[in-house]
Amino acid sequence: NSPGCSSSTCVYGIQYGDSSFSIGLFAKEKLTLTSNVVFDNFLFGCGQNNQGLFGGAAGLLGLGRNKLSFPSQTAIKFKKIFSYCLPSSPSSTGFLKFGNDGLSKSVKFTTLSTISGGESFYGITIIAMSVGGKKLSISASILAAGGAIIDSGTVITRLPPTAYSALRSAFRKQMNQYPMAKPLSILDTCYDFSKYSTVSIPKISLFFEKGVEVPIDARGILYVNSISQVCLAFAGNTNDFDVLIYGNTQQKTLEVVYDGTRRMIGFRTGGCT
Repeated sequence: NSPGCSSSTCVYGIQYGDSSFSIGLFAKEKLTLTSNVVFDNFLFGCGQNNQGLFGGAAGLLGLGRNKLSFPSQTAIKFKKIFSYCLPSSPSSTGFLKFGNDGLSKSVKFTTLSTISGGESFYGITIIAMSVGGKKLSISASILAAGGAIIDSGTVITRLPPTAYSALRSAFRKQMNQYPMAKPLSILDTCYDFSKYSTVSIPKISLFFEKGVEVPIDARGILYVNSISQVCLAFAGNTNDFDVLIYGNTQQKTLEVVYDGTRRMIGFRTGGCT
């Protein structure tokens, strides 16, 4: 929400998709990243009342497309370009980088789009999906019906129910040698691997405009609650017109590059482990 000011004091309030919220003071300060990278009059919020699923986080860094986000406020230096890699486990190391220095030439770019009513989100266009190397019989119009975004703050990828049903059916068919386990919350396709020393799972890929294929790392396909309850880490939305969300579990080990100036987003496999 737009901050409201009275005299020299400004207050902000923001609510997130999971109903978490933050209310506090809206402030301006000099931001120093290094001795040579300094931003005057940087706008930020100092939370006084923070409720919801923030865990032990000390704060949030806004990376969206609106004018108050970090990429927008630092555009004069970094040109709205940043990249990250989310590691597969807490014992591995990922990264967050700003600017295009050292950007790999193997990054494959596709076009960003805009979601109606969600201008701060990074819209994407997924045109197909595959399981085990075979594309699913899903119309591109189904995948685009409610629009689609990529979100580093959403854990599990949410698909239109028609698309999720096709994905689940193909995945279960190729996993029928393993005993199933009870569902886990929104994850309804779970397996008991307690009697297996090795497990073979089918590859899953997402296909974007401009011929970009993004294979999902194996650690982004399954969510391990325990060895006896390992679940397909995708879920279906309520209806086909809800927004498709490409979540962070399926982004693990990928380098994801956002170029807000050119309105492009890029992917590279093996960005981290």
